[in-house]
Amino acid sequence: MWPYPTMIAHRGGGTVAPENTIAGLAAGLRHGYRAVEFDVMLARDGQAVVLHDPDFGRTVRASGSVTALDAAEIAKLDAGSWFGDAFRGEPVPRFEPFVAYCQAHALWMNVELKPAPGHDEATGRHVAETLRQLFRNEGQSDQLPLLSSFSPAALRAARAAAPEFARGILFRELPPDWEGQARELDVLAVHVHHAGLTAAHARAVKAAGFGLFCYTVNAPERARTLLDWGVDALCTDRIDLLRADFN
Repeated sequence: MWPYPTMIAHRGGGTVAPENTIAGLAAGLRHGYRAVEFDVMLARDGQAVVLHDPDFGRTVRASGSVTALDAAEIAKLDAGSWFGDAFRGEPVPRFEPFVAYCQAHALWMNVELKPAPGHDEATGRHVAETLRQLFRNEGQSDQLPLLSSFSPAALRAARAAAPEFARGILFRELPPDWEGQARELDVLAVHVHHAGLTAAHARAVKAAGFGLFCYTVNAPERARTLLDWGVDALCTDRIDLLRADFN
């Protein structure tokens, strides 16, 4: 049900480096992590960048939004100085080089489709098609990225473009119709915020035959509880506190 790593670095470096950057990936590697979760959305020109927020300001020192600039322009923006002076000038990564870095370092990827408003289908399609090209010589399914999203439309578009990539549906809390949604989208896994998960939920998801992924787990005690419930994978910001071999 879940052939991938158990411990996954949330947006790369978690609390030790700026999120969704190459510096974050390097930090995860230094802490022994071999799996990463990160966010992808489309710029104005339809090209993908690694970024969580559609509007600049929180992690990017700029005003405006991702859909107002082309990817090459966004890639010149500072995505590191908000975290600390040591990371000043760290750029917003473009999607393809970010994936290439992961491939070069044998990092497994959970790619979250994070569409800017109104770009759900385009994001799912573009990311899946790009990954199909980047992984055209890879044979083993457990080495391929998993695509996850809160957006059913993005997941449907990704499935249509590249069905060989497994998918996960994201929920803040499990809704009453979670299983119906998961089956309609033909996902491998259900991803849910750990605070909204109970032991009964975990049993139900596993009994239905899905992998179970929890985000964002930063306390060892909670991580142990979730794993004891049968949760398959956790992503964490605290790569400095939760070891990659925690399970």
